Amino acid sequence: MKKFFARFSRRTWIIIGVVGVILLIAIIALSGRGEAPALFQTEAAASGDLAATVGATGTVRAKQSAVLVWTTTGTVGSVNVDVGNRVSRGDVLASLDKQSLNQSVILAEADLASAEKALDDLLNSDTARAQAARNLDAAEAAYEKAYNYRKGLNGRITITEAYLDNGVPKVRYTKGYADKETISDADEKLALAEAQLNDAKRAYERVKDGVDAADVAAAEARVNAAKATLAQALIIAPFDGTVTQASPSVGDQVNTGTTAFRLDDLSHLLVDVQVSEVDINTVKIGQAATLTFDAILDKEYEGKVVEVGQAGDTVQGVVNFTVTVELTNADEDVKPGMTAAVNIVVDEVKNAILIPNRAVRLVAGERVVYLLVDGQPVEVKVRLGSSSDTYSVLASGEVKEGDLIILNPPSANGGPFGG
Repeated sequence: MKKFFARFSRRTWIIIGVVGVILLIAIIALSGRGEAPALFQTEAAASGDLAATVGATGTVRAKQSAVLVWTTTGTVGSVNVDVGNRVSRGDVLASLDKQSLNQSVILAEADLASAEKALDDLLNSDTARAQAARNLDAAEAAYEKAYNYRKGLNGRITITEAYLDNGVPKVRYTKGYADKETISDADEKLALAEAQLNDAKRAYERVKDGVDAADVAAAEARVNAAKATLAQALIIAPFDGTVTQASPSVGDQVNTGTTAFRLDDLSHLLVDVQVSEVDINTVKIGQAATLTFDAILDKEYEGKVVEVGQAGDTVQGVVNFTVTVELTNADEDVKPGMTAAVNIVVDEVKNAILIPNRAVRLVAGERVVYLLVDGQPVEVKVRLGSSSDTYSVLASGEVKEGDLIILNPPSANGGPFGG
């Protein structure tokens, strides 16, 4: 026997001893506890609330945004705002020095004064109506005269002829019909008088109850044209918003198309996200959403769906629909251009038994979970309802509160949801 033990080195005996001790400890621990080996991670089934969400990322944009550019050449004469200033529609943000403008813009100031005077005269003077009434009276008289003359040519008429008899004028009276040339000339005069009368009537109808709307529109158009020409020397805010970029400085030489400012309506911030065709029919206008930003740590914002695209875009074989979410509690930390992670709440379930998604497997085409019963895994078929990233609602299946759900069933049964 001594020779037998001598056949092994001291190091070998040490290794054999260590392994033996480990095995002995394991056997004692298992047999002493009288329960299944701790091979499974479990979670007790419990009731709770679940919010099913559809997640996507997008970029923040303002509801209204505009890049304002100069529309003529010149030298910047004044700059009235800086980045961050809030402005109202119609505010002048900057202007060009008048002496640096081209002639057409300078002359527009005189054109504007003339056009405004003409419009004021048109709106406040009664001359047009009075003149139209006089023109109508004159046209009626002329027509009546032409009509009576032409009517007189229809019957027998008396013609006089003057001649000299021994140097003394004599008059001879004869009777006969008017010739064709005379009748034709009278017809033409009567037709002209009738046309002029109709014109006078229409002119009077337009102004008898006030100013002719067409004349007012024409006068206003001349005023607006002059104002538009003058406005080329100005940068004017087209809507209420915040100046987010400002380029000009006093003395700068600018050309047509040179950028002056960017204006954004920061009171309404939107995020456009791409939602898969698989999920789009669960997204509705008015649904709540949560938003987080990499640039804003430890803060969650709220939003709501304000628009759902009705036509999908195909990119590399994947069909997505654009969904627009508006932030409802945005603050000054949120800025256009930031990337947002958006989760749209498409369904909310209250007081339902929740199944951990990681515990679900697909077996023979059916979803199952495994419960730990008397130390052994027991397969249970389940039907699931709404899901979040981590849990799903139990729609049917023999799982009740308190049951231990195995989170890591044997891998031979497939991955989560059969994956």
